[in-house]
Amino acid sequence: MTPQTTYAVLSPTAARRVFLTLTLTRWFPVGLVVGLLTLWQLEHGLTVAQAMTVSSAAGLTIFVLELPTSGFADAFGRRPVFVVSAVVNVVASGILLVAHSFWAFLVASVLTGVFRALDSGPLEAWFVDTVHATTPGADVDGALAAQGTAVGGGIAVGALLSGGLVWWHPFTGASALVLPVACFVALNVVHLVAVLALLREPRSAEHLDGSGARRAMASAKESPAVVREGLGMLRDNVVLRGIITVELFWSVAMIVFETFQPIRLAELVGGEERAGALMGPVAAGGWAVFALGAALSGWTSRRIGVARTAIVARILNGLGAVAMGLVAGPAALIAAYGVTYLLHGSAGPMHSALLHREAQARNRATVLSMNSMIASMAFGVAAPLLGLLADHTSTQLAMVSAGAFSILGAWFYRHSRRAEKQGAPAAADVSTASPVVVD
Repeated sequence: MTPQTTYAVLSPTAARRVFLTLTLTRWFPVGLVVGLLTLWQLEHGLTVAQAMTVSSAAGLTIFVLELPTSGFADAFGRRPVFVVSAVVNVVASGILLVAHSFWAFLVASVLTGVFRALDSGPLEAWFVDTVHATTPGADVDGALAAQGTAVGGGIAVGALLSGGLVWWHPFTGASALVLPVACFVALNVVHLVAVLALLREPRSAEHLDGSGARRAMASAKESPAVVREGLGMLRDNVVLRGIITVELFWSVAMIVFETFQPIRLAELVGGEERAGALMGPVAAGGWAVFALGAALSGWTSRRIGVARTAIVARILNGLGAVAMGLVAGPAALIAAYGVTYLLHGSAGPMHSALLHREAQARNRATVLSMNSMIASMAFGVAAPLLGLLADHTSTQLAMVSAGAFSILGAWFYRHSRRAEKQGAPAAADVSTASPVVVD
């Protein structure tokens, strides 16, 4: 009989507290630049197609690196990978601040892709596995909805601060957009410090008696196996395959409300700096309703089910993206943007909850990263094409086309809906280790 090992683990309450704190430090800085990145690039001489190409570089980098980095996270540990991601984020944002050419922006974008590939799964996987260590098989849709609220609220406050910084514009002779970008870099450093201070990960039972060097070598050998298992799951699990396919369509809609929105607003108000000043409160409002949508999704899912909530939110989100392309004035564009972001916030936590139902502790980060990989590939391919369409026709036509395409993705939730109606139990891992709960 294998002897039982005791190890320290955070309680679900303590894990949730760390999870939401690091979510906030990760996403609050994004609010400072969420509505400005494309405007920052256009102000430095890039065309719409070039800006979209820069954005696609990040997406394609994520596509290449997602599975290798997530496999390493599952095999070696969530914390080391998450720490490295925070370091890369600081470097990428620093280059973004000083970039003045297409190639410099491209380097920053590629490094951002590296960061996002490393960042996409470990924290969420760490939280779910920490909860399951003391409450095996527990559903986490409530915590994920709270995370969505934290993401939306953090970005909303950051965007509001960004708009204030653009209006303030204390540096005469410099762009009004430079101060928010500089603050973005500084707050990414704060996030790195928070990760180092707060994230604690108990070593798994099989690694408790191993040295750091042996663990690293074992992880390197195990990582390809984890990746192969994840791809095998995608091949054999029709429910998981459908959920991840939705992300392909969803990411195309994101191009509308994340990238084309400030471009279209600049067209309507007459310039990048004027649009940048408006995008602060506009993005703040968008992410505030995103947070509201995330909170409402938790309420709705308890009444009509997780899968049905995801389906309804996805369809309405796509229709909102279409409406953003059809409206003709800035006020109408902002209103459509708000509704679209409300539904974006509702769809995200439910999509994540469906993913977790199909994953286990040993491959959870891999499953999350496969989802992110598909989104990145779709974004990387679609963004330059939509940029060329906008340059040769109009921004509005590109937005309507992307939004209409995204609606089709809701069809691929049908297997999740069927599984939910049948009451399929979530898989749970069994460990011989006994956790000692730490608050």
